[in-house]
Amino acid sequence: MAEYEDPENTILMELKDGTVAIQLLPDVAPKHAERMKELARAGAYDNVCFHRVIDGFMAQTGDVKNGNMEDGFNLRMAGTGGSDLPNLPAEFSRLPHDRGTLGAARSANPDSANSQFFINFQDNHFLNGQYTVYGRVISGMEHVDAIVRGEPPAAPDRMISVKVASDA
Repeated sequence: MAEYEDPENTILMELKDGTVAIQLLPDVAPKHAERMKELARAGAYDNVCFHRVIDGFMAQTGDVKNGNMEDGFNLRMAGTGGSDLPNLPAEFSRLPHDRGTLGAARSANPDSANSQFFINFQDNHFLNGQYTVYGRVISGMEHVDAIVRGEPPAAPDRMISVKVASDA
């Protein structure tokens, strides 16, 4: 087991090719970091598909309501839901949307982020100041790069499991 600087704020996401470690940024976006840990600890992200994966842009996942590939899965609905928890207010910062950063997915309303998130495949600075950045991949980005593409992918990849490192 790898050693992490801050295991309480490190997410371990198991993908088909290996583990992705994500450092959450509670000092920048405390509500978003807390939400990810809460959903991870509840097992809500386990088996949730990557429903929107655009080459050269990002991979989006986290629809815990409609994205679980184990339980009555309907790919057409994936990406339309969130969790049973209330939406989060935007926590915009000066952090850029660089390769490997985690952004909060939302509707046109800046305060509509809930459980969905995306991981940037490259620097996407046109998103700066419009979407909350609340984490960054610290290892395993090659596994993110290997996620099958599509909007939605015909046979989507999934997060096999998502845990907080201090619990793993």
